[in-house]
Amino acid sequence: MASPSRPSKKPAHPHNGVNQLRIIGGEWRSRRLSFPDVPGLRPTPDRVRETLFNWLAPYVAGAKVLDPFAGSGALFLEALSRGAAMGQALDASNVAVSSLREHLGTLRCSVGQVQTADALRYLETQTATAFDLVFLDPPFNQNLLPGVCALLEERRWLADDAWVYTESEAAPSGLGMPGNWRLHREQKSGRVYYALWQRSAGVDG
Repeated sequence: MASPSRPSKKPAHPHNGVNQLRIIGGEWRSRRLSFPDVPGLRPTPDRVRETLFNWLAPYVAGAKVLDPFAGSGALFLEALSRGAAMGQALDASNVAVSSLREHLGTLRCSVGQVQTADALRYLETQTATAFDLVFLDPPFNQNLLPGVCALLEERRWLADDAWVYTESEAAPSGLGMPGNWRLHREQKSGRVYYALWQRSAGVDG
């Protein structure tokens, strides 16, 4: 997944075209996996991932997880490691998808699926499954979050009380999220905002 790297661990400059991410908790705890240099790919820092999964601790096991902008797969793999029942990952980059698919094979994970797809087109055209947990870390400066969130809500991709995680260059209060999404937690690291939202099925968006 994307976000600015921690300078001490993952410099902005590639090391011979190979970078690494570390799974923090769960079945594959401490496993290190490489991922390719793809433009715009910014794995969520370890510290932020640890904070996020502390927030989500009671809700990951048994959850259905969707990651429409998977990138390195850091968040997707972390959720599967921690007991998510199934996961669907998408990315527009064939290189990123190939790498993530290889990781799933290495980890002998049979409940995660990944495919090359444009997130907006996929959410608009495919038959919806109600997901319990969604990670949204789209490329920055393209204003993708409002459209993706609207499709998640309108096309019924979310369980009644789904959790949605967002990374953005804009403050959560200005993202224009659906009206029935409640901001649960937020954090800022550098210039990036991290937020966790909970959907309520009982309020009109």
